[in-house]
Amino acid sequence: MAIRYTSSNCAVLLEDLRVRSPLVQCITNAVVTNFTANVLLSVGAAPAMVDIPEEAGQFASVASGVLINLGTPRHEQRAAMLEAAAAANAAETPWVLDPVAIGSLTVRTELAHQLVGLRPRIIRGNASEILALAGVGTGGRGVDSTNNPLDALEAARHLAASFSSTVAVSGAVDLLVGPDGEATGMANGHSLLTRVTGGGCALGAVMAAFASLTDDPLLAATAATGVYTLAAEQAAARAQGPGSFAVEFLDRLAGITTDDVVAGLNLRPVGTLDSIQ
Repeated sequence: MAIRYTSSNCAVLLEDLRVRSPLVQCITNAVVTNFTANVLLSVGAAPAMVDIPEEAGQFASVASGVLINLGTPRHEQRAAMLEAAAAANAAETPWVLDPVAIGSLTVRTELAHQLVGLRPRIIRGNASEILALAGVGTGGRGVDSTNNPLDALEAARHLAASFSSTVAVSGAVDLLVGPDGEATGMANGHSLLTRVTGGGCALGAVMAAFASLTDDPLLAATAATGVYTLAAEQAAARAQGPGSFAVEFLDRLAGITTDDVVAGLNLRPVGTLDSIQ
């Protein structure tokens, strides 16, 4: 089966992002705030960490895109998340839900189910998180997945159809699933991303930036994942380990070109993915 988008489609969206510099509100976890902000700045967007009640809804109404990440859901932040999601919907601001470490942890799991009912434009998580959100898994080992992305394909399709969302399943091979059930695989990236705090969480913020540029969230998620994982490949080729990788990754996000994207993205039909696991 042919895939809907090409690397050229993704490259055009990267160029647009750098021209428009979307303003991304991040209601995210305390562990990754600084890295997430630097990732957005590097790729060409503008971060705003507005995550308290009363302000969160106000800002979501004027932001270009919103990330809601459940990594460290303090009581006040939980209220801000629900407020921001409702305000984003009212303003037609695209927002991304990252249901970090849900499954066995009750507070964040209940909150994730409340938020997904508000129909995020994009849902991004690892395979264990996507399975748990769909009600067919108990989560992974903390923030780490214990499942393969292909294990979560049908769960992703269920979520996408149920909530009219695009679902992005991160892993060694990334899956991108649209509301119509169409699924694309992307075989870019590097394992060093998993050894830097925020390597997964910051991708949700980049997706929010790309989602602000198009009415097609599947294209946004595909382009964001492609740029992000290709920059990781480039950074890994220059790095000596996790520390230097983190620095190189920011540099490559800033330096990656549209030609790099056109030449480097490895988009695959889902039916071919088991050969590249």
